[in-house]
Amino acid sequence: MNIQEKIKATVDNIIQFKDWEDKYAAIIKLGKEMPSMPEEFRVDGNKVSGCQSQVWLYPDMSSSLDKVLFYADSDALIAKGLIALVLQVYNSSSAQEIMTTAPNFIQDMGLDSHLSPNRANGLQAMIKQIKLYAYALSVKAGQV
Repeated sequence: MNIQEKIKATVDNIIQFKDWEDKYAAIIKLGKEMPSMPEEFRVDGNKVSGCQSQVWLYPDMSSSLDKVLFYADSDALIAKGLIALVLQVYNSSSAQEIMTTAPNFIQDMGLDSHLSPNRANGLQAMIKQIKLYAYALSVKAGQV
């Protein structure tokens, strides 16, 4: 599935709910269903700065597939759901796709206007960190 197909599937999954309580429940469920982050990646160096909650994010790039795989976790249900939501789009995509795909899906779901300012800032920090990791990995691989 390419990144545009992942965006459509992610947006469709959230906008199917009319009530924001149901949308938040779906986002929390995504977080609960997210694969566990290996304990060795839950270190201060992998914390996303700018999040009110603790959010850990670790990138791994498989040279054979040229895809970035992210591991993530949070100590807060909503934050964990938000990082799971974002990773549905960006996980297992190429560094180039990650860097060039704007997070417009956040607006398409209406999240930009339904999150508290702190959560919105945290979400933007998560996306920024994902894009920074993609850039760093592409530089390391000699793609930039």
